[in-house]
Amino acid sequence: MKSREKNRSAAGNSDVALVNVLSQQKLRRHRLPWYYAPSFLLLWVALFYAVVYPLYHRLPDSVLISHESSKPGQFVAERAQRLLYKYDRIGPKVVGSVANEVTTVAFLEEEVENIRAAMRSDLYELELDVQHPSGAYMHWQMVNMYQGVTNVVIKISSRSSNSSSYLLVNSHFDSKPSSPGSGDDGTMVVVMLEVLRQVAISDTPFEHPIVFLFNGAEENPLEASHGFITQHKWAENCKALINLEVAGSGGRDLLFQSGPNNPWLIKYYYQNAKHPFATTMAEEIFQSGILPSDTDFRIFRDYGQLPGLDMAQISNGYVYHTIFDNVQAVPIDSLQSSGENALSLVRAFADAPEMRNPEDHSEGHAVFFDYLGLFFVYYTETTGIVLNCCIAVASLVLVVCSLLRMGRESDVSMGRVSIWFAIILGLHVLGMILSLGLPLLMAVLFDAGDRSMTYFSNNWLVIGLFIVPAIIGQILPLTLYYTLKPNDEISHPNHIHMSLHAHCVLLSLIAIILTAISLRTPYLCMMSLLFYGGAVLINLLSTLHDRDYWVLLVQVLQLVPFLYFCYLFYTFLLVFFPMLGRFGHGTNPDLLIALICAVGTFFALGFVAPLINIFRWPKLALLGLGVVTFIFSMIAVSEVGFPYRAKTSVMRIHFLHVRRIFYEYDGSVSLSDSGYYFDFQDRRLYYPLENTSVNLTDLASTSSECDEYLMCGVPCFNHRWCKTRTKSHWLPREQEVAIPGATSLKLLGKAVLDSGKVARFEFEISGPPHMSLYIQPLDGVEVEDWSFIRNMLDEPDTYSPPYQIFFAYGSDNSPLKFHIDFAKSSGDFSTPTFQLGFAASFVSYDYDRDAAGLKFISDFPDFAHVMEWPTLYERYIF
Repeated sequence: MKSREKNRSAAGNSDVALVNVLSQQKLRRHRLPWYYAPSFLLLWVALFYAVVYPLYHRLPDSVLISHESSKPGQFVAERAQRLLYKYDRIGPKVVGSVANEVTTVAFLEEEVENIRAAMRSDLYELELDVQHPSGAYMHWQMVNMYQGVTNVVIKISSRSSNSSSYLLVNSHFDSKPSSPGSGDDGTMVVVMLEVLRQVAISDTPFEHPIVFLFNGAEENPLEASHGFITQHKWAENCKALINLEVAGSGGRDLLFQSGPNNPWLIKYYYQNAKHPFATTMAEEIFQSGILPSDTDFRIFRDYGQLPGLDMAQISNGYVYHTIFDNVQAVPIDSLQSSGENALSLVRAFADAPEMRNPEDHSEGHAVFFDYLGLFFVYYTETTGIVLNCCIAVASLVLVVCSLLRMGRESDVSMGRVSIWFAIILGLHVLGMILSLGLPLLMAVLFDAGDRSMTYFSNNWLVIGLFIVPAIIGQILPLTLYYTLKPNDEISHPNHIHMSLHAHCVLLSLIAIILTAISLRTPYLCMMSLLFYGGAVLINLLSTLHDRDYWVLLVQVLQLVPFLYFCYLFYTFLLVFFPMLGRFGHGTNPDLLIALICAVGTFFALGFVAPLINIFRWPKLALLGLGVVTFIFSMIAVSEVGFPYRAKTSVMRIHFLHVRRIFYEYDGSVSLSDSGYYFDFQDRRLYYPLENTSVNLTDLASTSSECDEYLMCGVPCFNHRWCKTRTKSHWLPREQEVAIPGATSLKLLGKAVLDSGKVARFEFEISGPPHMSLYIQPLDGVEVEDWSFIRNMLDEPDTYSPPYQIFFAYGSDNSPLKFHIDFAKSSGDFSTPTFQLGFAASFVSYDYDRDAAGLKFISDFPDFAHVMEWPTLYERYIF
């Protein structure tokens, strides 16, 4: 009896083994040889380099002066380049410097007069106005005051038109210290001059006057544009804006902000931009505030309610705000590209009927994007909502139809098919989590090992560090499932089909959710679903759905979204790579790059990566991808992964030569010293400098002095510096810093007001073009009023002491007089009431650095770019 039971058991086990063997054999018959898998993956890489890369970097041929007679009315890049050489030779153009307030203004006036001489004076009238506005507004957490900054404003109008609606075209001519600013924003200055010239010599008059604003205080920040839009005589007539910026040097200009509302602006961009380059996703990212940048567009929008377009060249951001932002870094073909776009848009807006009453056309936002620079797509936000929801629902319906077809073909109930699909969908969700998690884990591990930003100079490292792990995560759960638990009740091709359906369902849900929270970015999901749903529909309507080669149609149609997603996320990477050099050290930048790579991989390869399972031994492909990641990781921790390179991708070093004098209430000096105040710009802090000739032996964090001294004992320059003051560093120096100019802070008077509990302190300050005040009431004291704008006082939940007042001037160096009223419940103003910090920054090279400072600067290695200036910091107690 026992013997028979043993025989039956052995026979049963033998049958199970035989079934498993047959299943494996059947499975292998449906799979391609394993050695095709690397070719399959490399095919998509090759498509990127063969199609996306050249189209992304494509620029138009420049028009030379010698071509002008045969190409009338076209933008002439050679003339613009000649102007850029003149602009570049002026050197850095810091607000308040002779270079900015005198030399550059004279350059602009001369070129405008040259244009006037060539103008069709019978058709056009040209007016030139040099404005020197003074004012103030809130810039993040500081009062931003300006006095006598410079705007060079030109208005050109047709004599035959009486329109009072003006088009505003803006760029800025000032620059950061040490940078000639030939990219930011000299490129757009000369583009505007050539556009003005082409408009002025045209035989075809236009309807609406055009105001060309060359503003001289954008880097300060954004002061001259505020002065124009709130004070200039032509400002209230401006109805639309074209803002031209540069966040690097060269390349195409990206439309990254539009509106607000006014989708007609995008319509005109669609109809007239010669080289479209735009995405709604960039607009939503920029307006989220995660980028360490801002433009004049915000000022015109917030203070002038001007709708418009904000465009910027974004290539080679490594030279942005450095000495290497010079004319040699600006390709002439990029001038042609930006010039052709600007000229065609200016001509179109100058004749747009919507300009008369833009508020009548301000219905909602627009969804927009270009496809590989070949054509432009736009539609209203309402249309986008309808498209997203309809295509998502239609895709879900097609998935259900496909699953029903699979069940009928395999003679399996819909219930069982649904269970299998639910399992695959769950595994796909797990794969999505892993595709995000593994790159982020790599980012955390490299940062923990002090190896962040290894891709900063060698961008290709992100392929192995983040993109390949994202692919591994995406396909790992399904690959293990198909390998370890084969299911012969339904064919392997149908299993693969289910995995693609799972991605379709996931994209549909994401599209619906993101659309519900009023984002416009779900157009990415819509695009992918449109082409996948189209492939499924064709397969269902034909016999392809039931054949093994249904996958061919799916992949052919997926080429369209794949190329677009590669193009889009390549754009984001090229923007963010150099930006991380000034992203600050409080956040791990690798997390951001890993996230971009992971999301880009999810969209670009979501319908591609699961197909690795059509090959035999897919685990071998996973192993190969793991080896790729390991090899790239080893390269990244070698010298190849050192982030910085001389001249091309430098380390940004910002520091001030500071002379500190802290006075007590009785007038005695409690602290008098000198040192270097560092605001390190990226994650690696000062560590790359440790084995160089620069001596940082006594460098210490300022955090320990924040409880003892006002503003942590450092003269933080503007809001960004002040925001990171607790994480800044101080390096003492033996020699006293020589302050290269006169400064003064005078207490003009102190008077107790009628209530007896409020005292007014009146002051006067004078000094260099950049000064700051820091106001800290002592315990039991509040600021009741002051002569500055009251935003900080009226919004105590938003702003708190110490208050920063940033003051800059251009051509008007008159002393600043102000008063502050303090309320004290005791009414006793014979005791200390408040601390007042006064910082005088000698930013421009009109002021000399002392010998010790110059020696210190020269000690920095060639891979470091230094931006510095002397500063006097005095602290008083009144």
